[in-house]
Amino acid sequence: MRGEMKDSYVYVAGFAPLPKGTPVFELQKSLGCLLIIDKETDIIVDCDFTFIKDITNNFLSSLLRGQSLQNGIDHLTKLIESRFLVSPQKAIIQAFITAYQRYMESKMK
Repeated sequence: MRGEMKDSYVYVAGFAPLPKGTPVFELQKSLGCLLIIDKETDIIVDCDFTFIKDITNNFLSSLLRGQSLQNGIDHLTKLIESRFLVSPQKAIIQAFITAYQRYMESKMK
């Protein structure tokens, strides 16, 4: 995490199973989407994915870091669909949706 840790930052995670029959499934059965979000602005401050390769984590994180969640995540799931063209794409999106849902649940408490 770069920069200072503000009191308004929350950490959420979502997980999804990887598709069977893919090489990455043989190495890990599921993946996680880990988000740090500023509750004051609904901005994704930082994120990571539990992939083995750094290049994958870096690419996905660069797509989401700095993005706003104020108007939902449809625009971000479409961004992932159009730019991340690999077989576990749907699992990435599901893990992201699950992390987002946890974040929204925390805002209702």
